[in-house]
Amino acid sequence: MPGGLEPLDVGVQIPYHFRCPISLELMRDPVIVGTGQTYDRGSIESWVATGNTTCPVTRLPLTDFTLIPNHTLRRLIQEWCVANRSYGVERIPTPKQPVDPVMVRSLLNQAGSESNTRHARLSALSRLRGLARDSDKNRLVISTHNAREVLIGILFSEINGSSELNLEALAILSLFPLSELECMLVSSDSNRISYLISLLSHSSIDVRVNSASLLENVIGGTKSPEQRAEISNHDEIFNCIVRILNYPLTYPRAMKVGIKALFALCLVKQHRHKAVEAGAADVIIDRLQDFEKCDAERALATVELLCRIPQGCVAFASHALTVPVLVKIILKISDRATEYAAGALLSLCTAAERLQTEAVAAGVLTQLLLLVQSDCTERAKRKAQTLLKLLRSSWPEKSVRNSDEFACIVDVIF
Repeated sequence: MPGGLEPLDVGVQIPYHFRCPISLELMRDPVIVGTGQTYDRGSIESWVATGNTTCPVTRLPLTDFTLIPNHTLRRLIQEWCVANRSYGVERIPTPKQPVDPVMVRSLLNQAGSESNTRHARLSALSRLRGLARDSDKNRLVISTHNAREVLIGILFSEINGSSELNLEALAILSLFPLSELECMLVSSDSNRISYLISLLSHSSIDVRVNSASLLENVIGGTKSPEQRAEISNHDEIFNCIVRILNYPLTYPRAMKVGIKALFALCLVKQHRHKAVEAGAADVIIDRLQDFEKCDAERALATVELLCRIPQGCVAFASHALTVPVLVKIILKISDRATEYAAGALLSLCTAAERLQTEAVAAGVLTQLLLLVQSDCTERAKRKAQTLLKLLRSSWPEKSVRNSDEFACIVDVIF
């Protein structure tokens, strides 16, 4: 570690002791470990999470992983940021400290004890939900105290109804990923699955979305193909998920959770036709341009999955915007999105010659030829080449011959 100041590109010098010894970046939340060394909280937590048990600087063993906030250093860093704001340095905000583990244990005990009053248990759950929503750090602390086990017990304690206790536990569980064992405990019990599916028709959109989120979590974490197929075979599950996905845009979480759940369900091949029957094709195409990047990728992956069955091709082919939208997306969102869009177009154009003409009219040739030249995935390029060959008879030859570059690429492809 240098003993002086290091120049930065922004023209300001940063004291070396303001830098985290691990990341070498300005510390935003300095904490002290058992050896007395100070690190940025995120860096030392990542260090420990990857299995390291020694102090990065001293190499001494860390027998106690308690992190103590270095308030004095954090205030000095904030003052330095303010003093150098003319150089474009922004003041780091005062970080919220993670919830006290003792408080978490107390709240879980209060919520899980049937000897407590209903009001006391509900109050504890409400407090836990607020803490879990507050930060990733809080969720990490809560998850290390067997919270999911307690919450699962509360959620399914009264599966013949939907009490406030059940719904509050559901809301908290929807914020956490489940382990494989926890997914199995839910998916292997048909009564529990039926209960979650019944909540998809609840009067509250929050309850419906929370239930969809937990179901998606369970389906994704269940290794047994038979159990996944059994879940997706329940009546109304696809209809309920599509209705969530089609909820007004004023509630964006519905779209995010809806497409995740629909994609998870469509991974079960034998029941994809149920998604088509529920109207998934129309809602996905109508909402495709409203998704955020990762959700758009899932939506396009779902389109490609549904286009692998005849019913899916027919449904997407009947929507006037399917082909133009898929063509427009190529090379616009991400490599994965491009691959899924090209795959869906290949299935559609293989199924119906009419769609080949539509794709060419929408400008697919230019998009595909650019795709072949790009740094996109090899799978995407193979799909593009196959689609170009399929569309060869539909090419407007004059327009292609007008570009020497495209002509050379075409010669290479064929």
